[in-house]
Amino acid sequence: MKSGKIVFVCRECGATSPKWLGRCPECQAWNTYDEIEVSEKRRSSQNQKMASKNQAEKISELKMPEYIRTKTGMQELDRVLGGGLVDSSVVLLSGEPGIGKSTLLLQICRDLSITRKVLYVSGEESQGQLKLRAQRLGISGDSIYLLTETDLDNIISECERLRPDVIIMDSVQTISSENVSSAPGSITQVREASMTLINYAKSSGAAVFLVGHVNKEGGISGPKLLEHMVDAVLYFEGERTNSYRIIRAIKNRFGSTNEIGVFEMGDRGLIEIPNPSEVVMAERPKNTSGSCAGCVMQGTRPIITEIQSLVTKTVFPTGKRAADGFDHNRMGLLIAVLEKRMGLKFYENDVYINVAGGLHLDEPSADLSIAMALISGITDRVIPDELIAFGEIGLSGEVRAVSHIDYRVKEAVRLGFTKIVLPKKNVTSSLQVPEGVELIGVSNIYQALACMKMKKAD
Repeated sequence: MKSGKIVFVCRECGATSPKWLGRCPECQAWNTYDEIEVSEKRRSSQNQKMASKNQAEKISELKMPEYIRTKTGMQELDRVLGGGLVDSSVVLLSGEPGIGKSTLLLQICRDLSITRKVLYVSGEESQGQLKLRAQRLGISGDSIYLLTETDLDNIISECERLRPDVIIMDSVQTISSENVSSAPGSITQVREASMTLINYAKSSGAAVFLVGHVNKEGGISGPKLLEHMVDAVLYFEGERTNSYRIIRAIKNRFGSTNEIGVFEMGDRGLIEIPNPSEVVMAERPKNTSGSCAGCVMQGTRPIITEIQSLVTKTVFPTGKRAADGFDHNRMGLLIAVLEKRMGLKFYENDVYINVAGGLHLDEPSADLSIAMALISGITDRVIPDELIAFGEIGLSGEVRAVSHIDYRVKEAVRLGFTKIVLPKKNVTSSLQVPEGVELIGVSNIYQALACMKMKKAD
């Protein structure tokens, strides 16, 4: 009998090599090559399938597909998915262990089972453990089926018997196929299981959720090809010691990748936070220097957040710089602008930046609020509580215009801010604010400093 061909595959990026390598030439990772056997018989069958190609058709003659969306029962998750779960789609949900992936997926089974048949497949927990969690979350229903199985062929056989509308696979790294000789969780096994489930989803019309583990670098464990094969990739972010969780889409074929969903982990599972701005600002301290409110856009959602800075004399030759929730390099750029253009001596101090609520600010509109928080921190003067600022700062200290200005202003007004500092080019006649709210347009950081009217901290 002819033996299969031996190849070596990198478990981080999926690169192949005919011989073992200590360091992967693609991702530069060390000691990540695993030996696998490629069956010649299986390869020939795949080549035969590829030989039967579809014929090309004119784009004008193609019919528009009617994708049917199903509400998951969680508006925050529906927002990230683009309006709901699409039939025949495959969604990959990844996150740190214990972040709440299984809890979230089990919770959405409640509403999905009203109109859909749901199959929850677990390769990590027993049926008793799943039943216990379902009772704690208050989940029951005759349209929810639980299966504890790791064999791929048995899972597909059960799917063909039940014909479910929604399949939840927790997790894809635990599934193995007898057609692959490598161990469960290896690149070959994950790729084989994912491809089989994707083909089943496209042919049967069922929507599939795949739960993916993460590696030590924070990326999705398994081949990078997995992210390209699925229709949507969602990251579940947050610290296990922090009650707040954020779902972010980094790929979505049926919606935007800029939306986020905010949740809070409670005793009864995950609770949606429809107004994260109110939650963040509710705990803002009063009469404290180094604090300034800002507004960032997450897709179509404006979020008011609190920027905190702490500037203190350093005991080292070079001051320390640390940022939580904001890019460290961008922080260094803003400090350099304030030192050069305003003569502030940050080099004599340790500087710390924190974004309250666990959010990560990745757009330049947060520059102005961070700069004002830094000025407040080094001068130890309090910014008025009714003031909010947003705008991009250039290297010469100019304040540049930002997008979605009407959404930001409306959100600031809704939360009770009466002084809104924004780029001068964004102040137009189309911006309508209620009586008592002042729009302050600034062209540079000097004008922003003049309108702060800070007072000494108590």
